[in-house]
Amino acid sequence: MSFLTPFLARQKNFPTATLLTRHLSSATTRTTTSKLHERYTFTPPPSLSPESQNDDIPTKPNKKKPKPRYRPPSSLDRNGRKPVRSDLPFDFRFSYTESSEKVRPIGLRGPKYSPFGPGRVDRAWTGVCAPAVDPKVELLEAKEEPKMEQQRKKRRGWVQGEPLSTAERKALVLQGERGKTKRQINLGRDGLTHNMLDVIHKHWKYSEVVRIKCMGVPTVDMKNVCTQLEDKTYGKVISRHGGTIILYRGRNYNPNHRPVIPLMLWKPQEPVYPRLIKTTIEGLSIEETKEMRKRGLAVPVLTKLAKNGYYAYLVPMVRDAFLSSELVRIDCTGLERSDYKKIGCKLRGNMLSFITAA
Repeated sequence: MSFLTPFLARQKNFPTATLLTRHLSSATTRTTTSKLHERYTFTPPPSLSPESQNDDIPTKPNKKKPKPRYRPPSSLDRNGRKPVRSDLPFDFRFSYTESSEKVRPIGLRGPKYSPFGPGRVDRAWTGVCAPAVDPKVELLEAKEEPKMEQQRKKRRGWVQGEPLSTAERKALVLQGERGKTKRQINLGRDGLTHNMLDVIHKHWKYSEVVRIKCMGVPTVDMKNVCTQLEDKTYGKVISRHGGTIILYRGRNYNPNHRPVIPLMLWKPQEPVYPRLIKTTIEGLSIEETKEMRKRGLAVPVLTKLAKNGYYAYLVPMVRDAFLSSELVRIDCTGLERSDYKKIGCKLRGNMLSFITAA
């Protein structure tokens, strides 16, 4: 084709030269294709053949299935699974520090529905807790309670193993400090909840200790918080500085054999309890109670509580204030109404226990 280029350039009819060039290029392509087919048995795809460039090439149907739409999990759909069975020897409650087995509710605000979901746990929900022993069998309750307590102590003793030495305790406390790790669990106004047990075991999977920051109403009785943590998790409190607790998992703890803890899908409806703050004080009439409350408003404020603060100093402060005054006033401005009622109830319980102990 190179010997025709000078000749075509001299022609006056340029469109005719262009058509001749295209004709020669198509002929060359066909010759090359036939040679490749004879030598290598090569068949070009339809998209490369010049005859089918303008033809409509049929496309293959899309065999990929469409992605299913997202459907949020439902508490009613168990996919044919059996109810979860847990061998933990204690009653499942929403909060283990802010509820007491001694105080019985006087009614329920609504129908009894299980916060674990219908049919997900093999324990019945009584409206307050999911007892480890069948509540229908009333004769076995008195016999099973000391047996379960003994079982918890035995299990916890095996998980803890030998006591820690002073050097080991110091090393573990340094491991759980704020400067060493950012892992922390916040314990708020609801106290030690049931789902927090699962969170603690998840932290223990990656570290021997977990740091727990306590705030709000539960800090009035930190001794109860530490007791419930050790009793329900089988761990050991190795350090407590203010509202910060370092919880050790134990020597023989195995994350692969952790206890089965079914999770609560929602917060259960709180039953109706007797009034925390009664209208009349025991031993006084209504007029005497009103008169004492009026006198209390004139007493100077002992301290002011901050929201979600640390209140462990309240008990010794109020105890010392009662040595010089009959009435003590605490400023709870900014707190929830239910919070300062719980604080007053906890203070009353601590003062009664102190008086009986004395």
